[in-house]
Order: sequence, then C-alpha cells, then structure tokens
Amino acid sequence: MAVKPVTVSQLNGYIHRVLRADPVLGVVSVIGEIANLKYHGSGHIYFSLKDASSALNCFLPAGAKGVSRALADGAEIVASGYISVYEKGGYYSLTVTNIAEGSRRLGDMAIAFDRLKEKLAKEGLFDEKHKRALPFFPRKLAVVTSETGAAVQDILKIIKARNTCVDVLVYPVRVQGEGAAAEIAAAVAALNESFPETDCMIVGRGGGAAEDLQAFNEEGVVRAVFASAIPVISAVGHETDFTLTDFAADYRAETPTAAAQAAVPDTAALLALLDRDRTELAGSARRRLEHLALRVKSGGRAELFAALDRAAGAAAHRTAKLRAELSRRAERAFSQRRTRTAAYGAALSSLDPGAVLARGYAVLTAADGAIVASVSRARRGDAVSAHLTDGELALEVL
Repeated sequence: MAVKPVTVSQLNGYIHRVLRADPVLGVVSVIGEIANLKYHGSGHIYFSLKDASSALNCFLPAGAKGVSRALADGAEIVASGYISVYEKGGYYSLTVTNIAEGSRRLGDMAIAFDRLKEKLAKEGLFDEKHKRALPFFPRKLAVVTSETGAAVQDILKIIKARNTCVDVLVYPVRVQGEGAAAEIAAAVAALNESFPETDCMIVGRGGGAAEDLQAFNEEGVVRAVFASAIPVISAVGHETDFTLTDFAADYRAETPTAAAQAAVPDTAALLALLDRDRTELAGSARRRLEHLALRVKSGGRAELFAALDRAAGAAAHRTAKLRAELSRRAERAFSQRRTRTAAYGAALSSLDPGAVLARGYAVLTAADGAIVASVSRARRGDAVSAHLTDGELALEVL
C-alpha cells in the first residue's frame, strides 16, 4: 500500500514532538568542550559541544535561569537540557537549561590560552604583514608530525595523488604529551638550519581532545613557527580546532588533508589547463591567419602592402630618431671629455719646472747637485750653478 506523502514541515514537527516525548532526550546532560561560541544581539548564545570525534549544536536562550558561569571556547562544561528540532532548518540541537563546570584542567587551559594569545599578539607574532605566500610549485616539502599517526598518512596520500614532482621529507616528532612541544620547536629550527632549500613545511597532527592539542599552544612552538624562514602551513586537528600555532603560521589549514591540498598543486589539473590554453592559442592564431588570407584573396592586397609600408615607415622614423639621439649623446660625452682633458693639461703645465724658469726664475744647485733652497745652505766662496730656461751659469757665493 502506498504511503501518503507528508510535507517537510509536517515531518519536522513530528520529529520535534517525538524527541520532546523521549524520556532520555527530554532531560539529558552532556559533557564536552565549548567551541564556536557566539553571542547574538538578542541575548541568545550559540555554541558547540565537542569531544574527540563529534560535535553537538547547543542553544542557550536569553535569560536562562540557573546559568551563571562565564563561557569560553576551550572550557569543558556539563550542559543539561533537552534535544529539540529547529523545524524551519530541519536540524536538532541541545536547548540548554543549566550549565556546570567540567574538568578544571580544561578551564585553566582556556585561560592560559587567552593570556598567551594576547601576549604574543601584542608582540606582533600574529600580524598579517608577516604572512608569506605559499610557493606555487614547491620542489621540496617537509612534514613535521607523528610518523605513526593518521595525519602523515593522509598528507602523503593526498600529495602522491596530486603531484609526483615534489620530494617530501617527514620529520617525526611526538605531537602530544610531555616533551612534545620541545620536539616540535626543535624540528622546525633543525629544518631551517639543515634543509634551508625546503620550499614549504607542514606542521600539525590529526584531531583530538583539547589536551591532546596542547603542544601546539606552547610558546616555544609558536615562536619557532614565527621565526621559520621556510613558509609554514599549520594543520592541527579538525576544522573547529584553533591553536596558537595556527595564528603564527603563514597559512592555516582546517585539517592535515587540506594542508596537503594547499601545499602542492594538482599536476593533472595544471596539464589540463595548459592543454586548454594551447588549444585556445592555436585556434586564435588559425582564425587570424584565415582572416588575413581572406583579406588578400578578396582584393585587399594593396591595403595589406600599404599597412606594411606604414609599419616600415614608422620603424624607419623611430630608427632615425634613435640614431640622432645617440649622435647627440655621443657628441655631448666627447665634449665633456675634451673639456676635462684641457683642464688636466693646464694643471700639468702649471706644474712644469720649465714653465716656471721661462718666467725668469732660476734653480740653484750646489757642487754636489743638491738644490740650494735657502741662503743657510750656502757659504762664502761656495761654487753654485744657476739653471735658467736656456742654459746654466757658474756662480760663486760672495
């Protein structure tokens, strides 16, 4: 028997009534980490509760009673309420009637996150002016992540499928737990020092709870990423996860898979684009030649030759102008050099001893040939020679 169809509104309304009547979903408490916190102008609050693998939309009505604690992204809470369907949109959410604190550890982490973020932002580590564009076609790519995690497998799989021309270096590090942050920071620095020819670097890991991602919120990692001379793609967790490394990196990818897609171009797509451009250019050239051939065939030969004559005349005119300009510049350069040469000649002539003697001066030398430059160098009866411009005189000092 055929089932009578119902409207979308009727179906959503029915689901809404079923959920409200369910003894479990009518009064439920859910523990999770706050994400995507948004305050609406009406006073309503919207956010998500998430764990390692799922997320739940939550709606906190304005003025809800029993809700007094401040909310913050990253804090763990226990939200109590009931599951309801937003009939117009056709999606369900948790309508929150009460909120209690979850793990104190996550709350402290959220506070520390905000404080460090504010500090580093004031230092300029997150400024857009420091962000560099990713290379269009990298030849060498480095990946800083766990060698056993799913993230590295996803990255390598995507790169292999998109581009076989890039060399990939996997630098294995721990991505969570004690010492992970130090390993990540050291790896970024080591790649810059030992492999400076690397075109791009992916730093990240797969999804997890807030505590699992904490290494990427450590100050040492953030500063190492900011100081990297190699452009860095941050790929930490899921799309809704944000770490301080994301803000310091040159590019933030929502997931490791998205990071691989951003890092290398799809060679198949590039070849297809080149093939399309080649086809378009060949078609354009063919149409141009066909047009010219048609003009010649239809009696436009005289017009074509006239156009060629005009082009040749214009080229000859430009050549003449260039030749004249070159001649003027050469003459100006030669004139400047002649002026400088004459000045140098005059300066040398003024220093010529013969020119000084020609003006009536003489040079006196003693018997040993030494120049007598002062009366203190000569005594009565000494024989001296006076050198003039046209000869020499033998003299005796009286």
